[in-house]
Amino acid sequence: MSELRAVENILRQQRRDLVAISNAVGEVGLQVNDIGIKQRITQDQLATLHGAVLRLEQQAQRTKNLHSAEARVGQLKNDIEQQFGHHKVVRRTAVGMLRAFDQGLVREETVRAVSEELLVQNSRYWLAPVLVTLAAWAGDDPQLCVRAVEEAYQHSPERTALFMALVLRRQDRGPAAVRWLRHYLDAQDPAALGREFPVILEATAQGAFGPAGLALVQERLDGWRRLLLDDEAVISAQVRRWRVELTSHVRVDGLDEDFPRLAEASPQWPQLRLMLSHAQAHGSILDRYTPVLAAEATPSSRIEDAVDELLDQLVTEYDREELPLRRQLAEQEAIVQADGDLAAAEQVARAQVDVLDDTRDYLSLQTDCALAPHTLAVSAQTQRLAMAACHDWIGEAHAGFTNDYRIAAPTTVEVAVDPGALSGVAAFRPPSWTGSFDRPMGTLERSLDAHWNRYGRPFVDGLAFDWGKSLIGPLVVLFVVLLIGLAVGGAGIGLLATALTGGVWAVVLKGRAEAAAAEQERVRRLIDDARDEALRGLRAAGMELEAWRDRFTAADSDASRVTALIADLATAGGPGAPHERRAVGRTDKGE
Repeated sequence: MSELRAVENILRQQRRDLVAISNAVGEVGLQVNDIGIKQRITQDQLATLHGAVLRLEQQAQRTKNLHSAEARVGQLKNDIEQQFGHHKVVRRTAVGMLRAFDQGLVREETVRAVSEELLVQNSRYWLAPVLVTLAAWAGDDPQLCVRAVEEAYQHSPERTALFMALVLRRQDRGPAAVRWLRHYLDAQDPAALGREFPVILEATAQGAFGPAGLALVQERLDGWRRLLLDDEAVISAQVRRWRVELTSHVRVDGLDEDFPRLAEASPQWPQLRLMLSHAQAHGSILDRYTPVLAAEATPSSRIEDAVDELLDQLVTEYDREELPLRRQLAEQEAIVQADGDLAAAEQVARAQVDVLDDTRDYLSLQTDCALAPHTLAVSAQTQRLAMAACHDWIGEAHAGFTNDYRIAAPTTVEVAVDPGALSGVAAFRPPSWTGSFDRPMGTLERSLDAHWNRYGRPFVDGLAFDWGKSLIGPLVVLFVVLLIGLAVGGAGIGLLATALTGGVWAVVLKGRAEAAAAEQERVRRLIDDARDEALRGLRAAGMELEAWRDRFTAADSDASRVTALIADLATAGGPGAPHERRAVGRTDKGE
């Protein structure tokens, strides 16, 4: 009996140990699954955090760039003011002197004294000796007038000749003005025109030189255009510039947020985003250039006022020495405009910096006047004339722009679903499902549901408790216990010990089976919920694709409006000012 009690104690302890081990194994299994889920959640959170940190770093860098650019803008403006601000006095005096002559309110001695003082203070500035020329002219001093003109020529022959042409035109001396204008044009290289040449385009738009001057300018411009149009490299450069201009209207911000399901589910989303962002650029292009085409010219009521405006434009044009600082200022102001985004600022600044080149060919100058009239200080009428001259290049650039995003359309729009990633079950890693939105939505839903069932059900079934494998170990143990019992106490002891051991194992196996069933049910719910979410996502992506198509169709339809606008540019260069194609007579003085 003592031996039987000892066996019972041993078996009882074994039963407790087995139960504890079984519970521990079940708990470890649940913890392993939980750890897998938490690990994936942690990875997702880390990825989200990493993205947030990158965005914060980018924003911090943009803020730094913005503050640096703002400080640099202020410094550059101060440098420009200190180095070239005194030129403003000369510029104001030049136009003011002409008006003073008209009104007869200033004595010749005063004019000469002021001009000579400004020449002493600004001896390197071309406009200062020009003022002496005007004073000598008014005082009927031909020798001083000639010397002053020669001095001005040494600093800037082109501007001096153009200034004198405008002054003579303003004083109603048409033939002399045209002679100065011809002299100016003869000295020009159509492949390297100076920065003052936009004044000629402005004069053409205003008709400031009368019929003779207009015919002379138009003849030269036509000849230059024919000459430069033979250079394919020059034409290609203009088309590229207009292509850059059209591309600058492309905006992709917010498209991912507008179509979140489609962006997440479709491998073709980058192509769809490119297409929509480029198609929507047509609206921005229309907003910018329709007012230019529709605006009516508002010329001055008197030809003297029109010429005064041209003179003011000529004398206020930046000098070559000032251009390096102006380029830097344009670059820094572009950074401020782009809120510190260097990539966006580079695109904005590129056109502005190109306009600030020292020289340019005639075709490039037309493009500059069309793209950045404010930088060259030309009027809306001159911009219209320039756009009329550029309409072929604009049309070619627009055709290429439109064609490129249209041919980027994918042959089919697919949708991809990763069941393993959606389920959150670490061990569930079936292949991704892929479908095409060319097929009906009902067909796609059935295919996706079948895919989940094809891999989800076997996986869940595989988590069921395997009684066959689980009984092998206990049966071996029971056989050993039976042999030991028979050897120690005979048949009675052996059967009793075997029965007690079997009872322990029955409890253990039952606990394992229940734990397996609970885990199986938990995974089944996760997979079923993920399947339902995938189906909802599929439907949402399909609806967003329909919304994308509607939006793209509406935006793309604006391409024809842009094409029509460009076609209208061809006729935008007609006479727009009341003084065009007519000379100025003495009667204009009295207007």
